[in-house]
This record gives sequence, C-alpha cells and structure tokens, in this order.
Amino acid sequence: MRMFSSPVVMSFVAGLGLAVTGCGQVANLQARMAFREANGLYQAQDWSAAAEKYEEVLALNPTDPQLLTSYFFLGNSYDNQFRPGRENDPANDALLTKAIENYKLASERVQENPQIRTLSLQYLVAAYGSDKLNDPSQAEPLLLKMIQMDPKESANYFLLSRLYEDSGDYENAEATLVKAREMRPGDPVVYTTLAAYYDRQGEFDKLIEALEARTAQEPNNPEAYYTIATYYFNKASRDFSLNNAEKGKYAQAGLAATDKALALNKDYFEALVFKNLLLRVQATVERDRARQLALLKEADQLRDRAEELRKLKAAGLGA
Repeated sequence: MRMFSSPVVMSFVAGLGLAVTGCGQVANLQARMAFREANGLYQAQDWSAAAEKYEEVLALNPTDPQLLTSYFFLGNSYDNQFRPGRENDPANDALLTKAIENYKLASERVQENPQIRTLSLQYLVAAYGSDKLNDPSQAEPLLLKMIQMDPKESANYFLLSRLYEDSGDYENAEATLVKAREMRPGDPVVYTTLAAYYDRQGEFDKLIEALEARTAQEPNNPEAYYTIATYYFNKASRDFSLNNAEKGKYAQAGLAATDKALALNKDYFEALVFKNLLLRVQATVERDRARQLALLKEADQLRDRAEELRKLKAAGLGA
C-alpha cells in the first residue's frame, strides 16, 4: 500500500515504541518485548520479519490494549509484501487476504487509538481498489462508515466521490463533493477538488463557480485567484471549439483574476507568468494591430519581470 504517507505511519510506530519502553509493568513482558522488536523491524521495512514478530505478539497476548495496534501493523506488513499484477499466484493473493483480515480486526478492536482505526479503514478501502481486489462494492460501505465516524474529514468524501466517479455514478460523485463542501465550508481543498471534478466532466461554468466560492472564503489569498486564472488560460488556449470572441472573453476573465492575485502580491511569480500568457492569447484575437503590439509588449515586460524574480528566488534573495 503506497497511497498514504509512510512517515505518518512510521511516526505511530515510534510513539508506540516509546510507550512500551516506558512501561514499568512486568506482566506480559514477553509480548511487549516482541512488540518492541516488531516495531523496529517495521521501521526498517523488513516486512516479512515484522509480520512474523507481530504474529508472535498477538499469539502471546491478543487482548492487551497497548498491543492491539499490532493488528494494523501486521496487516500493513502483509500489504507491503503484496505485489499487484501477479495473477494466479496463491502465495501473493494470500498476503492480501491476511492484510485485509488484520485491517478489519484493527478497525474493530483498536478502541483507544482512533488514528490507527482510521488508518486501518483507509488501507482497507485501498485494498479493494483497482490495483488490488478491484471491488468497489466492498469499499463503499467502509467509506460511508468512515464518514459517519468523522463527518468533517473531507478526505473520506473525496475517496468516496472518486469511487462513484470511477464507477460511472456521476450524480453521487458530485453530491458527495457537495456534501464535503457543506461540512467544511472553510476548507479551500473542498473547492479545488470539486473544481477538478467539474474539469474532468467538462463542466467549465461549474468549475469556475466552485473556485469563485473559494475566493469568498479566502479573499486575501492570491493563490485562490491565480488558480482561477490558470483554468481560464487552459480554456482559452486549449478549447479549439471556441471562436475568437469567446477565446478573448475567457482570456480577459483570466487577466482579471491575475490582476486580483497581483493586487495582493505584486511579486507573485506564477501570476506574472500567467498574465503574460493570457495577454498573448488575447493578442491572437485582437484585430487592431497597434493594440496587439501593446499587448505583446506588456506580455514581454511581465515575462522579464517573472524571470528576474525567478533568478532572485534561485539565489535566495526573493521573498
């Protein structure tokens, strides 16, 4: 499993190791010593040896609350040994089966560590993904459970929406992202994720509507306006179904967005670059030769300023 951050998972192991070594209880010492050894093997990414040692921990004591996280790390150790694409390989398939079994046990039994429970469900969802079991019907109820557990965790809505989208259920895909926006109206990521969905569906007006709603939440963030400008540039320069008037309209809207970004940060390198590009798009549809040359001259000046800022930044002198 590679879709979640390894450093985050490793940080749990490090914390667990400290809890074990700091414990003064003598009961279950053998299991706890094995747990510490298993954590060391896991951190070293010796997945096979780690799995053996976690199996030993759970055989010695499957009920100690401080050791129950072994179910997750055991599952993940098997998961990391699984190799997608190996068909008709019973040994490889067995690794994923064991991973799923232990992720399920972790999600059910680890009550004192909600982060590990959440990770268990996330990895369980991934195990049913297209590169593994490819069974979205199993992933959907898990994601719904995760949303019920934490209704304000937007990442779970994103995963569920993508599952619906990949299955061709576009109505539920959009509705799920809209729900995420309702639950986290101040989170800029819900707006950019919704915009990206509309981009994939070719719904440009809804895309812009989502990004404009983001600026209402972050009126002083130049990146929010810059992002709008990038989409307008892509529309104006890559949609060959547009006539010149439409192309010019989108270019002007993009320029207005870059101006808002630059009003908040006059040295915003990326905004300068895109304003330069949008001016060049506008120049291609301008019929007045003098106006066209003026647009290109301004674009050149912005390009040069952007290059100057890039060099200053590379030299460690920029903001």
